[in-house]
Parts: sequence; C-alpha cells; structure tokens
Amino acid sequence: MYRFALILSVLGLGACVRREVVVEPATYAPVETQQVSVAETETQLQQLVAPIALYPDALVGQILAASTYPTQIREAEQWMQQHSDLKGQELAQEVDKQSWDPSVKALTQFPTVLANMQKNLTWTSALGDAYINQQQDVLNAVQEMRQRALQAGNLKNTPQEKVVTQGQTVVIQPADPQVVYVPVYDPWIVYGPPLAVYPGWVPYGGLYAVGPGVSFGLGFGVGLYAGFGWGWHHWDADWRDRHILFDHDRYISHSRTFIHRGEFSHGRDFRGRGDFHGGDFHGHGDFNHGGGFHGGPDAHGSHFQPGTHSEAFSGFNHGGMARSFSARGQSSFGGRGVGGGGFHGGGGHGGGGHR
Repeated sequence: MYRFALILSVLGLGACVRREVVVEPATYAPVETQQVSVAETETQLQQLVAPIALYPDALVGQILAASTYPTQIREAEQWMQQHSDLKGQELAQEVDKQSWDPSVKALTQFPTVLANMQKNLTWTSALGDAYINQQQDVLNAVQEMRQRALQAGNLKNTPQEKVVTQGQTVVIQPADPQVVYVPVYDPWIVYGPPLAVYPGWVPYGGLYAVGPGVSFGLGFGVGLYAGFGWGWHHWDADWRDRHILFDHDRYISHSRTFIHRGEFSHGRDFRGRGDFHGGDFHGHGDFNHGGGFHGGPDAHGSHFQPGTHSEAFSGFNHGGMARSFSARGQSSFGGRGVGGGGFHGGGGHGGGGHR
C-alpha cells in the first residue's frame, strides 16, 4: 500500500490543507513471459535423443509424443506412485479413465521409462519442444544414432529385439510382439565416440548401465492392453516421412505447452494451428489435474529451453526433477516386470541379455 501527501493551497486564506490520500496498488495476475528458443543444432538433437534412440520403434514414438506433455508426465508418475497397489488389467482400466494423452497412458506400461522422464523433466521438456518444432530433424537424429551404434557393434539382433536395416533406415522391434524389453545402456558412450552428457541429466536405475554395451532387464507384457485405444500396438514410427504413427495415422499433439516457433514468428494464434486441431485449452487434460494449469493467458506461453526451467512449472528445478520427488530412490519401479502377463509387480520375464 502506498501513501501520498497531497497539499492544497486555499487562495486568499494563505492556509494550506494537508490531506493524506491512500492508494491501493493494483492487483495483476502473474503473466508468464513467452520465450522463443532457437532451433536445436544437429549435434544437440543427437544429444537429446541418445537416451532413447535404441528403444523399439513404438516406444520411441510413445516417448516423443508424451514428451510434449511434461505436466501430464509429472502427474502420471505421481498417480502411479499413489496407485502402486493396482496391477495388470485393473491398473489398465484405471489408467484408461484418466484424461491424459494416449501417449502418456501408454507409458504406464513401462513404469521405469515414465519415472525416468519425470526425473529428467528438463530433458523431457526439451525433447518435446524439439519434436513440436523440428519433428523430422528429431527422427533423423534417432536414425543417425542407430547407425552409430551399429558401427560401434552395440546394436544387433538379440533374443529380446530384432534389428532390421532397410537401406539407410534401422528398424527396431520386439522379438516377441507380446513382450517388450527396454534396453539398458549408457547413452553417452554406447554410440562409439563419447557424447557430452545432457546438462542436468540424471541416470535412472533400471535404464542405465555403466559400460559401452547394451543389456536388458525385465520384459513388459503388453498383450493385456491390446483392448485399449492407447496400447502398444497402436503406435509405430514412419521412417519414410519421419513422423510418429498412432492408429496408422500421423500423431498430432494437442499440447499447449510449447511455442511453435514458425507460427509464433508470424504472429498467428495457437488455436488456429492445424496441428492442434483448434482444441480448447481448458478442456484438455494436460493442465486440468495435479499441479497443472486451468488455462489463462500465461499458460499458452509456457516454454522450456534446454538446461533451463520455466517458472510456470513451479515444481520443476534444474536437472529436470520435480522438487517433491527429487529424493526418490531407484527402487520404486525397479521390480515392476511382467507377472502373469501384467506389467506391474510380480516376477518378470527374464531379461539379462547383453549385446
């Protein structure tokens, strides 16, 4: 509150009247500053995709799509922690009720992958930003890293995965279409010449191994989720046209988290952009739960740049961890393999393979 002294002269009396005026400061809603990042270089994109480039094609697609929803990633991971008693079909049914994007729902089949994306949320957000703005470049980077891994002798057929080379394209599929193994490797040395570690990136137990090779842990059964519209078999990668496939069509992200540089630079409204189908921000699940937003002008401008964080996502800090989860250990999902065809708890399909 501000106080000002106002002195009035009264003509003819030579007197002064002193009057104190109290002025209430105006209240303004906080406005998030919009930032438009520059395009990632080829080297930066290779660094971004290194942790996932050797995953099966459909899982790469799910991760790239879900990375455009960092708030939902945080929410889904928290939800999984709160519902750790759910297993198999019961878990899938409850996940299906959530308003998350299909890609985020799909990642609940792979708890370690989801937990890693939440733990490294700055990296996840940068990946989502790059996919929104440089889709073909991101998928080119995935193929480049696969070629490097082949040349280094670290990508080959195993009992867990099939690796097929089609011209300049490397396709990775599960050896058993009903059981998916997530490769375990050091993303900074598996491709041959070492890469610089992504700023703030933190290794996650169960997905990271010391050394240049590739190994496998527990397999995740995906057959139980075939009846859900977001299950494993709904996803793939179109390497010819360089985009993600969902239900045999090009996946379109409805996320409002990232600024599309091409549209922003031309002064166009987000809601008029075809990739977002003109959806209403308030009605989408990305910001309607947990610590998310409920719309407003500041929400449209939320943006992440590599190595930084946006105050709009106040629970995120440098390094990509949500503050409330920063002390989590590695044991939360370490034992979640497949038991009786599920993916949540119980004994898993034996992995243990090593390239």
